[in-house]
Amino acid sequence: MEHLVRYKELVTFTHRVFLGMGCSEQDAALASEVLISADLRGIDSHGVARLSGYLRLWEAGRINPTPQVKIVHESPSTAVVDGDSGLGLVVAPKAMQIAIEKARQAGTGWVSVKNSNHFGIAGYHAMMALAHDMIGMSMTNASPLVAPTFATERMLGTNPIAVAIPAGQQPPYVADFATTTAANGKLEILQRKGTDAPIGWIQDKTGNDTVNPHELKNGGALLPLGSDREHGSHKGYCLGSVVDIFSAVLSGANYGPWVPPFVSFLPLPADPVGQGIGHFFGAMRIDAFRSAEEFKQHMDNWIGRFRSAKAVEGKSVLIPGDPEREMQAGRIHNGIPLLTPVLEDLKAVGAKLNVQFPEHVEIS
Repeated sequence: MEHLVRYKELVTFTHRVFLGMGCSEQDAALASEVLISADLRGIDSHGVARLSGYLRLWEAGRINPTPQVKIVHESPSTAVVDGDSGLGLVVAPKAMQIAIEKARQAGTGWVSVKNSNHFGIAGYHAMMALAHDMIGMSMTNASPLVAPTFATERMLGTNPIAVAIPAGQQPPYVADFATTTAANGKLEILQRKGTDAPIGWIQDKTGNDTVNPHELKNGGALLPLGSDREHGSHKGYCLGSVVDIFSAVLSGANYGPWVPPFVSFLPLPADPVGQGIGHFFGAMRIDAFRSAEEFKQHMDNWIGRFRSAKAVEGKSVLIPGDPEREMQAGRIHNGIPLLTPVLEDLKAVGAKLNVQFPEHVEIS
């Protein structure tokens, strides 16, 4: 069963929850906007379904609701930011804004972040650059759930990459993807629905394919993008490694198997190699390369030509960002569907902080 909740009411609810955790008015509003942007864009695994996880991390003392986010090292075009154990939903957009300001002055801006937490969807932060006629990039490392090609040990996170590129008359190009075949949040959705995972998403503790969405609890691992060596898993492994190095080795955050778990009931690594979770952001001013107007005209041409590519029968060629943009338009108007387990979870979160959950309409 799904339940439809109005977008504005869900934002108000999450805003009040973050206030209840001790966030400032400004940070609570920002965290709510970033979190719900995932639900709006149809990335339900990273939206309000994660709210209880943030609450438990706060209860465990692993999230600082009033962080002093600051630059600890910089050059004209680069910076390292210390997130002060804040919500990644707050730390990340603040760090991306620093990258944008660096790009405004130097042409490009690059910011690596340490001492942060889970930052929601990567696409939100990359898309911040669009309004400034800039290309935005965003990536983060995450809890180790992924086995490198030929390994049975979990060494990497789902480590997403997002790139947002402005266009003129066409909607922007927005690529936002995990470097695994599927993100862990999608397994959580399957668990709530009681359905199997497709072959190629996960392996058991001995390295064999499995369709059990609970297999991670039994010592299994997510698979890199490509699933196996014959289908290019080494390339997904490389992409995830690059994200880990840019986000954490470069900034001083924890990397590889030392990244802190998102779930509060698992202990922190006893031998950390850095501080918290790491992110990496980039902003490139288009007119540092060519006229922004010319670039966007050619992006319109690029997008238009790809849309018109001859398609497989019954299919159409999509541009990265199309499905999410269409989903957002529908959900703003019609509301955001929540599975019953998520709904009950949110009600429990609200009860803890004395925040009333909004009314909803049941749908099939």
